[in-house]
Amino acid sequence: MQRRQFLANGAFGVGAVVVAPGVWRAAKDQVAVPGTGPYGSIEAAVPDANGLLLPEGFTSRVIATSDQAVGDTGYTWHVFPDGGATFATDDDGWIYVSNSEAVLPGTGGVSAVRFDSGGEITDAYRILGDTAINCAGGSTPWGTWLSCEEFDWHGNASATAAFGSVAGRVYETDPTGVAEARVLPAMGLFQHEAAAVDPVHEVVYLTEDQADGRLYRYTPTSYPDLGSGTLEAAVIDGEQVSWVGVPDPSAADLPTKDQVPGATVFAGGEGIWYSEGTVVFTTKRDNRVHAIDTAAQTYRVIYDAEVAQGAALRGVDNITVEEGSGDLFVAEDGDDMQVVIITPEGEVAPFAQVTGHENSEITGPAFSPDGTRLYFSSQRGTDGNGITYEVTGPFRGAQVEDPDASTTTVVASLDAAASAGDGGDPPEEDPVSERDDGPPMALFGALAAGAVVAAGAALAARRNRPEGEGQSTDDPESSGEPGSGEPGSGEPDSGTTDPREKKR
Repeated sequence: MQRRQFLANGAFGVGAVVVAPGVWRAAKDQVAVPGTGPYGSIEAAVPDANGLLLPEGFTSRVIATSDQAVGDTGYTWHVFPDGGATFATDDDGWIYVSNSEAVLPGTGGVSAVRFDSGGEITDAYRILGDTAINCAGGSTPWGTWLSCEEFDWHGNASATAAFGSVAGRVYETDPTGVAEARVLPAMGLFQHEAAAVDPVHEVVYLTEDQADGRLYRYTPTSYPDLGSGTLEAAVIDGEQVSWVGVPDPSAADLPTKDQVPGATVFAGGEGIWYSEGTVVFTTKRDNRVHAIDTAAQTYRVIYDAEVAQGAALRGVDNITVEEGSGDLFVAEDGDDMQVVIITPEGEVAPFAQVTGHENSEITGPAFSPDGTRLYFSSQRGTDGNGITYEVTGPFRGAQVEDPDASTTTVVASLDAAASAGDGGDPPEEDPVSERDDGPPMALFGALAAGAVVAAGAALAARRNRPEGEGQSTDDPESSGEPGSGEPGSGEPDSGTTDPREKKR
């Protein structure tokens, strides 16, 4: 089937699966605590051929490495792979999309790998380019990928000009690469991390990766068209959540996070996920996992590393939920490079560990649509080049079908999504290209392999810098001009410290 037919026929679907009842009993009953998990301990495991520690019965393979061709496709995989997701195809295969957190202007974006029904790689290509620092994002129920830029250049005119924006934006992309990506400025300009769509209440929740970040909710004017809508920031009083409108989502004069007095501060927002009436999200500077009941609009912490003494999970980052079991899989930014499970029963246990990658982080966890395979990356590997893995095995939520479950309505394309609502304002035009089989988003031209390693080292140094130290003058993600080390506001407060520094 040709790609245009593929999209027009609504080829993306969300499989009908049984979601564990009360997906987050932990969110309702207790804070998660250490345990052995559903697959047993990996303490006695021996690294496999790819350097992974896995439970018995699980195997791994490398599907892509930065600066190398993906399988036999001829497409070169991007540097610094970050957030990811999978999408079912009409031939019983699937697509895995992956952001590139390349740090120079215009070098970021999103790549995609397509698999057939047997899991063999059949294609790889670019679906978004000419962006920068694409961190995480989120999938939509209608089969698109929201890719989030993570930067904030308020107070730095030269960096703003170089990046074409004062702060990060959200892009809606087509995993097949057929429809052009579109920028969604109404979702706010800030240091975006991730996004999660609540299809019941027709809103999108957004995290902000700043030491003093906020949690946002976006209500589209004409769901599922995300081109226009209302952006709000969360205000939490005890367990109750309320929302206050952001006056200027374009952040022309004032950072988005500073526009709502009294908005609750979250210490470095990271991954976020919606599942069966609950939004779960992480904050890395205090190593917490949070949950919001979307109907009752109540809030609580379901994991706190300071409370769960001895628990394996630190450096919380990207997350995904295995919908068949309700298990939450949390990727670690550094620490001991593990993927850790938090079960619906509130047990915390390591599932997998990448060995020998001392200056990297786990990114982009996502399950194949049938739940039999887990994808994730080591963003900088051992030498600055990212490695994207596939882990296969007896996941307890795999292939559990519910014949009574309703299917998700699929919007055929981004254009169809824009016209499916009640006629909201059209999205801003953006010169982002559609599918591209040419050179990947990377550090182009004069930036050779050594420069990739150096950039990776800078990212690692930024993350591992002790609390309170200044930014590296070589850190291209600092709040000043790229490479200058000049702080964005000139003030040594939390708004100018490294936006992704990990508090150990």
